[in-house]
Amino acid sequence: MHKLISELTRLYLFEEQQHYLDADGGAQALTPAVLARHLSGEQTVAVELVQDRGHGGLTRALVLEFGGKGGGEAHWSALCTIANAVQHELDMPAPAVSISGKAFQLWLSLATPVPVAQARQFVQLLRSTFLPASTDILAVAPPGDVEQVALPPCLQPSGKWAAFIHPSMGAAFVDEPGLDMPPPPAAQLGFLESLRSINPAQFAQALAKLQRHAGLLDVVSTSVPVPAPVAAALPAPMPVTQPGLLLQDATLEDIVRWLHARNIEPTFRHRLP
Repeated sequence: MHKLISELTRLYLFEEQQHYLDADGGAQALTPAVLARHLSGEQTVAVELVQDRGHGGLTRALVLEFGGKGGGEAHWSALCTIANAVQHELDMPAPAVSISGKAFQLWLSLATPVPVAQARQFVQLLRSTFLPASTDILAVAPPGDVEQVALPPCLQPSGKWAAFIHPSMGAAFVDEPGLDMPPPPAAQLGFLESLRSINPAQFAQALAKLQRHAGLLDVVSTSVPVPAPVAAALPAPMPVTQPGLLLQDATLEDIVRWLHARNIEPTFRHRLP
């Protein structure tokens, strides 16, 4: 149990200030003894993920919860889309995957805390970039709004156990994302000990890519390419041939020249009145 607590602390908790909320909503010190009772199912606590609220708040754990409207298969499919995008499009380390007893969760660990507002923007851009606008699967707990969470593994009020799982196991839990029995601590440790935290340079580069994709950055940077959207995502803005030229400033000749450079013959159609 000590090794599992160490891994959870390494990835998701603050060394200097760790809190949980008691039954009255007050913040209490999250000691190793309290965390051990939590992980063994004796006492389930909501861990505070935000530090220094008086100065806007910092967080080093981004928890994306996939639940709400729709079926479990849609939730799991969306989690896979985001998890793959995090690794392959944004070049960040693999996140952890868990089942909470009622939903799927994706856990991103930051090596250095970031402001909560920046974390919220990052997750919102993740959703808008890689999931279709009609998808309503993060409505229960949009990432960045998950500021208190029951760290897996733990016993939920429903009687189900929350636990970290191997990504290949997710499809088995689409009907019921929870366990009837407590997971072996050694297995939970095995899912976490190989994970790496996102370093500041990786986070900054990924955020810049997402901001550029959303049109929040005015200047195109050739050193930070726009992430290619997955099949279900909205189409990315079309780049142009001149460095620093925005799509809104591109002429028809610029667009045609860019297409021809990729052996694409454009077809322009219009409707006559």
